[in-house]
Amino acid sequence: MFRIAAVFVAALALLGTSGARAAEAYGIGLEGFAYPYPVTMLTLPSDGEALRMAYMDVKPQGAANGRTILLLHGRNFPSSYWEPTIKVLAGAGYRVVVPDQVGFGKSSKPVSALSFDLLARHTIALLDSLQLPRVDIVAHSMGGMLAVRIARSYPDRIARIVLEAPIGLEDYRNFVPPTETERIMADEDRLDADAYRRQLVTNYSLTLPPEAITPFVEARMRIKGSADYPRWLRAFVNSYQMIWSQPVVYEMPSLRQPVLFVMGGNDHNAPGRAYAPMEVRARMGENAKLAEAIAARMPNAKVQVFDGIGHVVHLEALDRFNRTMLEFLGAQP
Repeated sequence: MFRIAAVFVAALALLGTSGARAAEAYGIGLEGFAYPYPVTMLTLPSDGEALRMAYMDVKPQGAANGRTILLLHGRNFPSSYWEPTIKVLAGAGYRVVVPDQVGFGKSSKPVSALSFDLLARHTIALLDSLQLPRVDIVAHSMGGMLAVRIARSYPDRIARIVLEAPIGLEDYRNFVPPTETERIMADEDRLDADAYRRQLVTNYSLTLPPEAITPFVEARMRIKGSADYPRWLRAFVNSYQMIWSQPVVYEMPSLRQPVLFVMGGNDHNAPGRAYAPMEVRARMGENAKLAEAIAARMPNAKVQVFDGIGHVVHLEALDRFNRTMLEFLGAQP
């Protein structure tokens, strides 16, 4: 655990937590928030809003194997949290492309509604701009929902898929009633540092030490100091509405690519649980069991459950996750 925590803390130090900067606000494009590799911006076609997509494009270290991995982040995380995964993949000869989806990280924060179809189109536009006809995907949490939509909509562009603790394994509309955006915005705005820390630890069943979580909490609080914070908040809540209203669970059985679910045995994350009736909340988020049931209906899927691990598997079980991921990606067709 000490080694894992040390690596995690080192990766999160990229968030810029020195005392001299502690009082400074981040911009809603995470200005002031350091990423581990150079960030490039892609201008995207849009309907009325000028949008830019931030991404890192990391070349292989040593001998290249000719393959590219696309890393897709979760809702509460900037793509910089992939830093340990990027290192191991690049070290194994992969090119690694790591975008911030529009609405997240260093990318634009539109005020209009978000959709998985829109994010899928943006991601394919990025691959086109980089002349990448076919990639593998490693996706975490909300990124898993996006990975499913990309693989279903553009099947010839995707070879293999690793779904790390994906959400969307159930239709949240079956448990959670429609909730007004303004109510969710007020609830999110009300969170202070202690409440947000408790939310991360509880919702994600994190096994990380408190000091490893502090940079995430600080980043969230420092964004609140931006003059454009209301825009960030609306985009963030629009992403919740996207997750709630656009299920992908019904699409998963149709995926033909090899798929590996990597699940934390302690992960019971279920977006919207706080807005569900009390009597149904306990039935939400049985994620490892849900993944096993879905994989049994898929033509080429398997599940590995990491007992004692929560929602952020690639950081909580760093070495085991890397071994499992590389073994799956390197398997013969």
